[in-house]
Amino acid sequence: MDEETNNLTNLLGMLDCEYDEWEPSVGLIPATYLLIFFLGITGNGLVLWASHRRRDRPRAADSFILQLALADLAFVVTLPLWAVYASLGYHWPFGKFACKLSGYLVLLNMYASAFCLTGLSLDRYIVIVLSPGPGHPRSPLSSSLATIIMWASAGLLALPALIFRNTGQADDLWDNRTLCYMDYSTVDGSSQTHLWEAGLGFSSTLLAFIAPFCVILFCYIGIGRRVSGHFHLPLVASRKRRLLAIMVGLVVTFGACWAPFHLVKSIYVLMNAEVVPLSCALHVFLNNLHPYVTCLGYANSCMNPVLYAFLDPRFRGHCRRLLGCGNLFKGDREHVEDKEKKPGAGSSSTGIAADGNKPTKVSTEEEEMACMKDSTQGKCVNGSVS
Repeated sequence: MDEETNNLTNLLGMLDCEYDEWEPSVGLIPATYLLIFFLGITGNGLVLWASHRRRDRPRAADSFILQLALADLAFVVTLPLWAVYASLGYHWPFGKFACKLSGYLVLLNMYASAFCLTGLSLDRYIVIVLSPGPGHPRSPLSSSLATIIMWASAGLLALPALIFRNTGQADDLWDNRTLCYMDYSTVDGSSQTHLWEAGLGFSSTLLAFIAPFCVILFCYIGIGRRVSGHFHLPLVASRKRRLLAIMVGLVVTFGACWAPFHLVKSIYVLMNAEVVPLSCALHVFLNNLHPYVTCLGYANSCMNPVLYAFLDPRFRGHCRRLLGCGNLFKGDREHVEDKEKKPGAGSSSTGIAADGNKPTKVSTEEEEMACMKDSTQGKCVNGSVS
């Protein structure tokens, strides 16, 4: 996690720079880690719980949401260790194995989250833009295969943490701290360390941020253009607003959370490789800024449940039933029920026909999006595929 900070501090020493940590960082960084931990455990745990207890037919996108929650949950459980590490002035008391495993889970989450979001975007793009129609369901095998490929790729790309992470004493004789850092000397001499840092640093930025962000942006621009042609349809209005809210939240949050982290890391790598002129002032600034942009990137793990699940009315309904707090949302539920009773209103996951006897057809997200595509041709009835 903090290999850039530790290596940067060592380089500062070689340049005779004066390093002083920003005073608020001592308490603020550990507190932020713990806040992300509690929010991430609660939000992602609720996603897993609701996914396990739900009884209606799952959507294809639900698989990616579930995998995203698993990746975020596996990562946030390590945050108490990093909080202790930061609160002790970056002293790691947990041993080498915990250092390697925690570092591995950090990278695994970074890749798996990016791949999940990319898969979710591609899934919706295929359903809304490319699919021939609602009568062409996808095989569950394709979803399972995508999940296997995603986790295998993330696991392999995160292996450098298991290989290079190590614990060791700080360089200064007076400093008895034990650091958890990336030690490239195990495979090459110290003269080539910056090449390993540059290669791994830029590859992670490319594969975990730039490429996924471009794919996500492309997919949601295409989706936005597709659904924009149906803005005038009352049946589509609420679904359009919900979909656009998720799309905007996806792109903005993913970019805002991870762009500063990768920017700071890339500038550091370029300085260490002597591509960018060395500057004590810039080194000290980046060294102090790094924990904050790291917190911002990690915060994406507790925001994902809000963006990809809590904005979904069907998921909110599952959570209300699981938590037994349906009465708190009585007004919202009555609003949904009123819509279901209106002629032409879309069916919900628990919708009942206006006569109170015959249940309406349960529509999945794929069917709803297909209705957006085909509604101008009269292929949808009451929000379901006819």
